[in-house]
Amino acid sequence: MVTTGADGAADAEEAPGAESSERLVALSDGIYAIAMTLLVLDVSIPDGLDEAGFRRALRQEWPSLGAYALSFAVLAALWRDQRRILHHVRRADTLVVRLTLAGLGTAALLPFPTALLSEYGAREPMAVATYAVAIALISLLHLAVFVRVRRRPRLRVRPIPDRAARAVVTELGAVVLVCAASVVLAFAVSPLAGLVTWLLSIPLKHAIRRIG
Repeated sequence: MVTTGADGAADAEEAPGAESSERLVALSDGIYAIAMTLLVLDVSIPDGLDEAGFRRALRQEWPSLGAYALSFAVLAALWRDQRRILHHVRRADTLVVRLTLAGLGTAALLPFPTALLSEYGAREPMAVATYAVAIALISLLHLAVFVRVRRRPRLRVRPIPDRAARAVVTELGAVVLVCAASVVLAFAVSPLAGLVTWLLSIPLKHAIRRIG
């Protein structure tokens, strides 16, 4: 059967570069799992310490543990966002694949800004800014994938209700705003103030999701 008109043109445009969404989901799961695992590599205590040295080294690891916990929670939320968006995808065209890969590449890089955050986050605003930019970029790429899929009926499994679409856009936009606020506070007030801002991001996402 041959389709004509706008839908037929869309099929002709999207079919050559189309990929199965299952492959993107599997790749996403693998990369996020690796990124989450790499986070813990920064948490370690040297061998051969005496009792006093051990306690001192353990106290010094608290920032690394805090950064690990924060990044693990953030990556888990981003992974869930990715899965939820890809759930709507029937076939991924070239642009969707490239945007998804860019987001996964940034997620794989997150252990680096996490290490900066644990080492310099309490005193260097740039460490907080680097971390925030990475999270904001991932969220913006997720948003770009979602918008692309919603505007291309041939790419998605089924129509996306307006209310659900608004909830996704609002949720991802809120993450970007939290990132921007953390950067402003890190430079204008203190790096610690920027870090505290991140405590608002996860409950804010849950609240928006429940409303949507």
